[in-house]
Amino acid sequence: MQRYTYCWALVGIIVWWSCRQSPAPPLVPAPDPIAPTATPIARPTPHYAWLARYDAAQTLAARIQPPAGYERVATESGSFAEWLRYLPLKAGKPDVLLWNGQPKHNQSAHAAVLQIDVGDKDLQQCADAVMRLRAEYLWSAKRYSDIQFRFTSGHNAPYTQWKQGYRPLISGNKVSWVKKAHPNSDYANFKQYLQQIFTYCGTSSLSKELHAVPNPTQIEAGDVWIRGGFPGHAVVVLDVAQDPNSGEKRFLLAQSYMPAQEIHLLNNPNNPAISPWYDTNFGNTLHTPEWDFDRQQLKRF
Repeated sequence: MQRYTYCWALVGIIVWWSCRQSPAPPLVPAPDPIAPTATPIARPTPHYAWLARYDAAQTLAARIQPPAGYERVATESGSFAEWLRYLPLKAGKPDVLLWNGQPKHNQSAHAAVLQIDVGDKDLQQCADAVMRLRAEYLWSAKRYSDIQFRFTSGHNAPYTQWKQGYRPLISGNKVSWVKKAHPNSDYANFKQYLQQIFTYCGTSSLSKELHAVPNPTQIEAGDVWIRGGFPGHAVVVLDVAQDPNSGEKRFLLAQSYMPAQEIHLLNNPNNPAISPWYDTNFGNTLHTPEWDFDRQQLKRF
């Protein structure tokens, strides 16, 4: 990775700490609620560029059934919510692996592991996983101009600049874009752009880009529970189900963490009876296996 000035290196170090682990309540073992359906759900095949082969029987929608009495909320064709719903999962319940191939220390936090690479560097941590999923969706939809995030310094980093061959040039606390490469819109070059984002963005910057969701009862797939800071953490809502009679909602959460690790579907440590689903009626604090969030920390792209 290209080395920048000493000042910018300090920013990178701070971002690295932004997903630092904080104390969490003891985990309660949850039953395994995941079983493939006999017939995969019919739907148009979304585009997941990192996959060599897509197995419709090993997706979130096929493997994770709604809670009894609930139905998955309708999603618009081609939407981020639909794309998340049909994300591929690894078969069974394998260990969550770190970026270096070693198993994560805590293997009781997850119900399933997403079939998506984590990279070979300690970069794709919590906020990075959220940005990865969002950027992958936009890239698959060819919405290139919408792929942009802000560095922790506050400077914008648009993918359109990157794919045209421009690269960020750091001078003190300023960032400018300089033409250094030929235009390239292939997937490998897109992944290189993401490496820059993971290095210089984090929970602090992402939380400032997102918009507050006033009430968790308005939750949608693609929303993010996030505490921006040093340390901070972020988890993403993968799917939402609703009781057609009461209107009550339940939702699924996924995360990466520190060190960088595979994105995984979270268990519900405080309500094993509905795990891995979470209830919007959780009081003032949302307890997840490795972090707690306030009700006011739900945000949206």
